[in-house]
Amino acid sequence: MQLTSNRPSKRTARWPAVLALVAACTMVSAAGCSSAAPKPSQATTVSFPNTSVGQQARWLFGAVLHPPIRTAEINAHFDAAFLAQVSPAQLNASLAGVGDLRLDSITASTPGALVFLVTANGKSKLSVSMSVDASGLISGLLLKPGTSPAASPPPVPSTWAGVDSQIRSAAPRVRFLVASVSGSTCRPVQAIDASTSAPLGSAFKLYVLDALARAIAAGTVSWNQQLTVTSQVKSLPSGILQNDPDGTRLSVQRVASGMISISDNTAANMLISLLGRPAVEAATRTAGMADPALDVPFLTTRELFVLKLDDWPRLADRYLALNTAGRQALLAGTIDKVPLAALNASAWFTPRDINSLEWFASPTDICHVYASLAALARQPKLAPVASVLELNPGDMDLDSSQWRSVWFKGGSEPGVLTLNYLATTRSGQTYVASVLAENPSAPIPASATLTLLSAIKGAFELAAR
Repeated sequence: MQLTSNRPSKRTARWPAVLALVAACTMVSAAGCSSAAPKPSQATTVSFPNTSVGQQARWLFGAVLHPPIRTAEINAHFDAAFLAQVSPAQLNASLAGVGDLRLDSITASTPGALVFLVTANGKSKLSVSMSVDASGLISGLLLKPGTSPAASPPPVPSTWAGVDSQIRSAAPRVRFLVASVSGSTCRPVQAIDASTSAPLGSAFKLYVLDALARAIAAGTVSWNQQLTVTSQVKSLPSGILQNDPDGTRLSVQRVASGMISISDNTAANMLISLLGRPAVEAATRTAGMADPALDVPFLTTRELFVLKLDDWPRLADRYLALNTAGRQALLAGTIDKVPLAALNASAWFTPRDINSLEWFASPTDICHVYASLAALARQPKLAPVASVLELNPGDMDLDSSQWRSVWFKGGSEPGVLTLNYLATTRSGQTYVASVLAENPSAPIPASATLTLLSAIKGAFELAAR
């Protein structure tokens, strides 16, 4: 998704739009109200996530260095409720005096909200909290003094003990597998509880892609087939298709590319709608999932958002108390009718039912679905499967002289972080690495991602020796 974060109910207020009050006494005064001409922001290895709120943060990060921000531009990026409290003139006054800005770290990232640390004018540390509405417009902005330093990745481990130690440090519960893949066989190289199912976050989209490939192989769907963006399939971010006007037409291949490369939630819903829920559930079985009943009914991203954001926790409790048939009826009769505008993820920061309301698989299951996708991609008409999975290598910077390709799909929500890769050496040997981390009691810190990236890179290097 990145489905991540704890949800406020529809009665919960948004983050306050308090820029005029808070920024005036933090960002501007702390920055010294410099009158120097703006300078380019300093180079940084940290980047904003490719989500709607990340895109808005990226825009604001650049716009603040070229004051004043035009009123038309502000109106295009902030929602009406925010601007009813903070006018464009007040916003510009609050941001005045920033001559230099550096992004230091991302401290929290959810579908509708982002918290990040910046250094203003080379000396003042600020924590910036931003939220967006269902249309991707900025609905909340809060600045306050910040002191946490930017995170840096740990060294890449050179032993399996080092790999295991880094992975175990990410969360109280971790499942891990590195396996060599030959045909449909996954041969474990190193594992931690690899056969136990765990929440996946957006890694469930691998099963949607598998179901899509099988439909294309059967001739019932084509890559060039046009799909339509409608209000019924729109979801909360991550992704961008929720911002497209209803009636927008896109090819199946383009929708699949967005679903995998930027984890577009609306794209996933469009493909589930095209294929039908039973087809995706069938793909979990065909791809070798050990306990496919855990994912029946197979939820859309919007359905999961509704369960975690609408009338929490009563609606979720009602759903969980039902059998499969009852859940399907509640989805069709109630959950699918909740309007997207009723959902607000801006205050969802802590885990919510991650062990019962999610998509589930084990690292071994992930290896099997990757093996299934690799086999499908070898069919001539299914070559785009590989192209789609290679679009985003998930920051896995393996040595290109040794490795020819990397596939990636990750996922997250508060308390859940998953990173899943398939990498192939230049000699043709394929390996899968899957880490499923969870903490039912607290969000997983952003630094855990860097730790897991180092661990997985070390795992690939060790496995290929």
